[in-house]
Amino acid sequence: MRAIATKIADLFIFEQRVFGDDRGFFFESFNEKKFAELTGKDVKFVQDNHSRSMRGVLRGLHYQVQRPQGKLVRVVEGEVFDVAVDIRKNSATFGQWVGVNLSAQNKRQLWVPAGFAHGFVTLSESAEFLYKTTDYWMPEFERSILWNDPQLGIDWPITDVPLVSEKDKVGKKFVDAEFFASSVESVGNFRFGKFAKYMI
Repeated sequence: MRAIATKIADLFIFEQRVFGDDRGFFFESFNEKKFAELTGKDVKFVQDNHSRSMRGVLRGLHYQVQRPQGKLVRVVEGEVFDVAVDIRKNSATFGQWVGVNLSAQNKRQLWVPAGFAHGFVTLSESAEFLYKTTDYWMPEFERSILWNDPQLGIDWPITDVPLVSEKDKVGKKFVDAEFFASSVESVGNFRFGKFAKYMI
């Protein structure tokens, strides 16, 4: 496993060492010790999620204003364009985003720390998307930022209007969203975020 730094601190792309022959392949998709060494973060994952999406489905941009989740994401079938947006108000890269193609073929993973909004769009006929989270899904705390907000200017690699859930269709504009007012803090095994609504 090796970590590739992105333009946003704490946000990493992981590439795995794959062992393959004519029988198939093997790789270690997660190693807690190596993850801590590469990121400098000691995290505990408490939930694994698995979704399937058809071509053109766009999910996001999601985050939780309390009990924020760090996510380690990967694709095991097909390909997606995966996006993370820094919504930590005191961050030097506040409002900036990183996008990366994740596929079953390249076997890349993206580490999205707590304090980011996250989303992806399916580029292949279908895609199966797996992610580990550092806290549990809490629907009462979940928020959505509009995927196509012009202030963010995310360069989604699509030409047609994507398929978006009813919930995401009414996501907030970035200017009206709730942001994390400071870095996310850890208390025991749970992650709590200080957040507030800011006008930009």
